[in-house]
Amino acid sequence: MNSEDQVLPGFVLADLFRSSLVMVEGEPKLLKEQPKTVITNTERQWYLGSNLRKITLLVNEKEAVYLADDSLQFLSSILGACKLNLGDVAIVNYHNDPVNYPFLKEKLVPNHLILFGVTANEIQLPFMVPYYQVQKHDNRSFLLAPALDTMLGTSQEAKLEKSKLWLSLKSMFGI
Repeated sequence: MNSEDQVLPGFVLADLFRSSLVMVEGEPKLLKEQPKTVITNTERQWYLGSNLRKITLLVNEKEAVYLADDSLQFLSSILGACKLNLGDVAIVNYHNDPVNYPFLKEKLVPNHLILFGVTANEIQLPFMVPYYQVQKHDNRSFLLAPALDTMLGTSQEAKLEKSKLWLSLKSMFGI
């Protein structure tokens, strides 16, 4: 096999030609001149949603990239009740992306942070509060709640957790 028959993996090509490689229909091509805007695919999307209203939801789900289907359906319905949708929020799965508050503050600039199954200590917050208590700090509001799976289903326990969450969200968003 001569050197002309060898194909380099995409990540090697991307590293070699960081500012001059563009993928067109899956095939690498070199540009003759530097493009004005370079879009790279080296960073994966680490949150779900568009973050339009600067609301960060931190979940801790082991079996999902962002969140399991039933959790997503539940969150969508809760957001809808708050007159919000997935475009308004950024959902981060702490299990896959163990971020801290300084990072979230810089990257997502949240006005509200809601933690499901993630402790204040895990994201380096300087306080501890009980579940469902809205806490103001650093010109932001925080709400800690148990993991989403405790709110799924129709059991009495799940209904109780849902109602506690709803009361806290009403307070947080002034509904």
